[in-house]
Amino acid sequence: MAGFKRRELAERDRRLGAATLGELAARGIAVFCWCNRCGHNAELATETLIATLGPDFPVPDAGARLRCSACRGKDVATRPAWPSLGQVARHG
Repeated sequence: MAGFKRRELAERDRRLGAATLGELAARGIAVFCWCNRCGHNAELATETLIATLGPDFPVPDAGARLRCSACRGKDVATRPAWPSLGQVARHG
């Protein structure tokens, strides 16, 4: 994702009050990560991210600090891994 688009999405999320890592940890919800380069996806434990980024860090912004474990790309999108969404076949 281009830098301009990433900044615009981050700003929109801040205005909408994006969930923080601490809020997810309190609910026992992991962070869903999707590589926009190769499509690899995984869930990360919220506590692991909090140890590095802190509890007040917005979930959508965490992707900018991650690298895909499959292709080593840095174009990673993140969102809460809401249990009701089930398995994700594609990112859209």
